[in-house]
Amino acid sequence: MLAVIVVEAYHPETVFDFWLENVAAMMFLAVLAFSYRRLPLSDLSYLLILIYLSFHEWGAHYKYSDVPLGEWMKPWLHTQRNHYDRVMHFAYGFVLGYPIQELFIRNSGVRGRWRYVLPVEMTLAISACYEMAEAFMASILTPERGEEFVGMQGDMWDSQKDMFMAGFGAVLAMVVIATVRRRRRIAANSADERDYAVTRYKPN
Repeated sequence: MLAVIVVEAYHPETVFDFWLENVAAMMFLAVLAFSYRRLPLSDLSYLLILIYLSFHEWGAHYKYSDVPLGEWMKPWLHTQRNHYDRVMHFAYGFVLGYPIQELFIRNSGVRGRWRYVLPVEMTLAISACYEMAEAFMASILTPERGEEFVGMQGDMWDSQKDMFMAGFGAVLAMVVIATVRRRRRIAANSADERDYAVTRYKPN
C-alpha cells in the first residue's frame, strides 16, 4: 500500500487535493495497523482492502473528476460527467463488504441473517458520515474549490447518489457471499453423504 501511495503521489493533478482526499485513507490504514494483532483479518480481506485503496489512490491522483477510466465511460453512459466517483462508491460497498462482514463475525459473533444485514447498514452509515465530513470540509474551502473537492460536477444529488451506489454495492456483495456459502454448504453435505454411503455399504 505504501508503494501505491508513493507512485500515485508523484505529480498528482493537485497536490493539496491529493492529500486532502487521503486523510480518511490514512486514518483507515492507521486503524488497520494498530488493530492487526488484536483483531487480524483474513488474507482475502486484506487483499480486498488493498485493491480498493489502490483504486482510491488512482482517483485521488486525478482529483476523481478527471480519471481516465471515467473519461472513457462518458460516451458509453452518454454523459458529460466523469462517473469514476460513482464507481468507487459502488466498489466501497461491493469490495469492502466481505471485510466488514468478517469484522462483525469475528469481533461481535454475529450469526444468521444479521451477518448480511449489518454490513449493509454499516456501509450506509459510514457513507453518510463521509458525505457529511466532505460537506464540512467543502464549507471551509472557497465555493469553487469546495465543489471541486466534493466532486459534484454540477449534480445537486451527488451525495445521495453516492450513498445509493455504496449501499447497492454492499447488497450485491452480501448476495454473492450468501450464494457462494450456500453452494459450498450443499457441496459439503453432498460429499459427506457420499462418504457415508461408501463407508456404510463397503463390503467386508
